[in-house]
Amino acid sequence: MTDIKQMEVWFVTGSQHLYGAETLKQVDVDSSTIVDALNASGKMPVKIVFKPVVKTPDEILDICIQASSNSNCVGLITWMHTFSPSKMWIGGLKALSKPYMHLHTQFNRDLPWSEIDMDYMNLHQSAHGGREYGFINARMRKNRKVVVGHWQDENVQDQVALWCRTTIGWAESQGLKVARFGDNMREVAVTEGDKVEAQIKFGWQIAAYSVGDLVNGIDKVTDAEVDTLYKEYEELYVVAENCKPGREYHENVREQARYEIAMKRFMEEGGFGAFTTNFENLTGLAQLPGLASQRLMAAGYGFGAEGDWKQAALLRILKVMSTGMEGGNSFMEDYTYHLDPANEAVLGSHMLEVCPSIAAKKPRLEVHPLGIGGKDAPARLIFESATGDAMNVTLIDMGNRFRIIVNTLDVIEPLEAMPKLPVASAFWKTHPNLADGAAAWIYAGGTHHSAFSLSLTPEYIETLAEYADVEYVLIGKDTKVPEFKKELKWNEVYYMLANGLKA
Repeated sequence: MTDIKQMEVWFVTGSQHLYGAETLKQVDVDSSTIVDALNASGKMPVKIVFKPVVKTPDEILDICIQASSNSNCVGLITWMHTFSPSKMWIGGLKALSKPYMHLHTQFNRDLPWSEIDMDYMNLHQSAHGGREYGFINARMRKNRKVVVGHWQDENVQDQVALWCRTTIGWAESQGLKVARFGDNMREVAVTEGDKVEAQIKFGWQIAAYSVGDLVNGIDKVTDAEVDTLYKEYEELYVVAENCKPGREYHENVREQARYEIAMKRFMEEGGFGAFTTNFENLTGLAQLPGLASQRLMAAGYGFGAEGDWKQAALLRILKVMSTGMEGGNSFMEDYTYHLDPANEAVLGSHMLEVCPSIAAKKPRLEVHPLGIGGKDAPARLIFESATGDAMNVTLIDMGNRFRIIVNTLDVIEPLEAMPKLPVASAFWKTHPNLADGAAAWIYAGGTHHSAFSLSLTPEYIETLAEYADVEYVLIGKDTKVPEFKKELKWNEVYYMLANGLKA
């Protein structure tokens, strides 16, 4: 998993020489105080780094160039303590390649009613200094996050922390390498997509490898390595009796252990953060990687079944973005419905590959025939998802643009036990309801695959979409299908015109 402890967000304050040395000295002190408070809040997922006040076009350009070239810096928080003439920011903003926030705050929360004078007014000019800065960002059509409020308010700090996590996700996206073991499932449309455009928009490097490359790695795994990994399985999971040493399916479990070791080694050596498999491309493998894929997801890798590289990359970003947060993230599929009019819901699952990071209880390790692909029965982890607020996120290629779709969910406990279901699952209520939520998803072209998250909220994804300059649509509690259909049509016109202007 990416080490987010090394990541930094730089705090850059704008001013000018007009106000004199004493005022500028105080601006530095106030900015440093805010940085210290943000770091001390315990909310920030990265270190906020104070940078001295910038007062000239050259200083602004220099700090933006430094930020863009610094591998630890994942973004900037910009604040206009005083009035900072925004023409000074043009060169810097043009050079800046990292995400940035406009924190529209003021050092003092309250006006000093009985003492306020022009010295106070000259120092505390955020109200109109921020509007000057806001204009040049709008004029330059810059995608940025705007957070308004006093820096000591918990709500403001929460918004800053949330934004910092989106910069972590965006940093992970840049140069993210996805290994495709085999190709996409034949005749399936939604798992296809423009890989060149994905690299331009998101920074992803998607490469295909023969299953034979994986087989070569599997052949090099030693029995001792498998023995060690199996002991880990015994500690972490409830292993079925027929899967234990000397029993009927123990070798099936050991086969998955070999896959896991070989795949992880392949990923580490190649610097990959995500991968795909396909049950139609298994030449040389005795089983479809099931337990192995689940375990790699739990270790932080993104995964997509049937060659779905878009969801694999998306899942990896969600996992890195949510590092240290409660909940989990998994590859998911809307599998089957419960259509009782009084209690409509969706059973989400997949053939094998659901991440145990979302499990409510200790997973069971079992072996069952797959019934598809014509291979040996694979080992897999079986569990039911934890409950709570969640969302499904998917990425589709519309031909002239990418579209990210989010649908919020309430994950609930299954209404009854499912003793014969040999896969992991999640049971949820779709927002705003099953009929309208599913209709909106289908109108938008949403895939049958998604990245499922119990840890993140739609705002993270919306900001990420803005960084990539791709379409974002939300299906939530307030969604009305007729209005949603209009939004899709308006978006179609907007992106047609926007892409034409860029060309």
